[in-house]
Amino acid sequence: MKRIGLLTSGGDCQALNATMRGVAKGLYNLYGSEVEIIGFIDGYKGLIYEDYKKLSPIDFTGLLTRGGTILGSSRQPFKLMREPDENGLDKVEAMKYTYRRLRLDCLVVLGGNGSQKTANLLSEEGLNVIGLPKTIDNDLWGTDMTFGFQSAVDIATDVIDCIHTTAASHNRVFMVEIMGHKAGWLTLNAGIAGGADIILIPEIPYDIESVIAKINQRAASGNGFTILAVAEGAISKKEAAMSKKEYKKHLAEVLEKYPSVSYAIADKILKKTGKEVRVTVPGHMQRGGAPCAYDRVLSSRLGTTAALMISKGEFGSMVAIHDRVITSVPLKEIAGKLKTIDPKSDIITEARLLGISFGDD
Repeated sequence: MKRIGLLTSGGDCQALNATMRGVAKGLYNLYGSEVEIIGFIDGYKGLIYEDYKKLSPIDFTGLLTRGGTILGSSRQPFKLMREPDENGLDKVEAMKYTYRRLRLDCLVVLGGNGSQKTANLLSEEGLNVIGLPKTIDNDLWGTDMTFGFQSAVDIATDVIDCIHTTAASHNRVFMVEIMGHKAGWLTLNAGIAGGADIILIPEIPYDIESVIAKINQRAASGNGFTILAVAEGAISKKEAAMSKKEYKKHLAEVLEKYPSVSYAIADKILKKTGKEVRVTVPGHMQRGGAPCAYDRVLSSRLGTTAALMISKGEFGSMVAIHDRVITSVPLKEIAGKLKTIDPKSDIITEARLLGISFGDD
């Protein structure tokens, strides 16, 4: 009897259930009734505190189109994993104890950067672990695409599409704040797809004067409105020159005055141009709803490949996609690495040729 553990960790996204379905269907078709799947409640928290439930094939029915996660999720910061909890419990030892007490043959972790760092930690501690790449930010090292990303792009693009008509009707400057603290993949792709005029991402620090110049240029050419796609982690050139400590203090001061970075930028635009500025924040809508068709296919492929890897004993790796081929990468090679946008990459060059400004020229 094979006993496989499943957990979903970190922020939720649209294709978590679809990916678990892929793993389960793959295992059931490989092993039939000779496999038992155990789901841990609320991510690593369930593994730490032995909160789990045994799952059956019926539990995975109808999950392909269902967003969120039937197991629940929670954020368990990697930097705190080695620190005892409030009761003095050693969290790493507790996870190892639960794994061994349940006689698991493998633990499958669906999660992003922090989750895969913990997955690698458990792998180094001797557990059989396989990772699956989840994040709407698409910032996981070692894979071209993460499941959840395209669904979030579609939602963010729909928001920008809807903003176009009202922006044009009132000749206003509209800012759409898109998720992404450290990487701008989501903002960049939604911005291009939605026809944004200005895209501000963490990888390309902006100059507010350049942003103003683009707005004025559009106005002079007869375009009375401007749409900005702004990553929540957008940073100015002045801020980029600060030390980490200085920027942290500065950001705290900004967020005391404004709800988010976008509102601070909007205030500067208003003061410098006198134009009406509106900010739209779709927020967690970008994580919600049913997965798009692309994510349903990707998550199914990733999930079934994880099942195959279990059957072959290929542990200590994360399933990935490279050049449309499903493959795997060692957890130790991706743990702690962030995939960001190269400012000199083709997609940035192509966006500039479309007339999109990144606020840096």
